Amino acid sequence: MASVLERVVRVTATVLRLDPAEIKPEHRFSADLGAESVQSIELVAMFEEEFGIEMNEDDALSVESVGAAADFIAKVCEAQGVKV
Repeated sequence: MASVLERVVRVTATVLRLDPAEIKPEHRFSADLGAESVQSIELVAMFEEEFGIEMNEDDALSVESVGAAADFIAKVCEAQGVKV
């Protein structure tokens, strides 16, 4: 089973139309990967779907990097009793 980070990278690559191999944990969604505001909202929705969770949109949108998103999602999954 793919790790949280691997799943975050896969979703990010799909939404932003990037090669997953080029996405690193330290990459920032907007500054490094070119995500625009609409894409950031789409990423939150896709992460919720991928992991079967609900996130506070403002909290989720404040996460800047791929690695931080994986950490944030792992915590939300744990809080909501979702196994990852």
